[in-house]
Amino acid sequence: MNDDARNYVFSNVFDVASRSKPYEKVAVGKNIEYVIEAIRAEGTSGWRAPAQDEFALVMDGEVEIRLLKLDKPAGAAKGSVAIPGTPAGKKMGVVRARRGHMTLLPVGSAYQFHAAKPGVVLLQTVAGADTVEKWADICQTAPRPGR
Repeated sequence: MNDDARNYVFSNVFDVASRSKPYEKVAVGKNIEYVIEAIRAEGTSGWRAPAQDEFALVMDGEVEIRLLKLDKPAGAAKGSVAIPGTPAGKKMGVVRARRGHMTLLPVGSAYQFHAAKPGVVLLQTVAGADTVEKWADICQTAPRPGR
């Protein structure tokens, strides 16, 4: 970048996650309807069902991802929706993902995250009702030192 940093948006996903509630889905990148959400993985999340395939990339820590094939699809919505309790379905398996591991969260399934210690996950999805946008709070606009 050979320009004033204030002309660009940059947010540090680790900083965003450190300021977020566990499993809050904070948008850190957006392209039309698609969004990258930074998630602080800590403890056990509720179950969620994506309306389209989603991808979870573990950026820090170790995250267990539990997958269920739903008996009944959760419905059409953008992004993913929370499912109260444990949904009915067939267990698909468990992924133990560490930094750099990416996991497919397929449509028609439900997933739950568990992290014994705080970690960071980037979720590629479509912006939904639970996507939190707080651009004014997370975007770094100060020029880099020395510029």
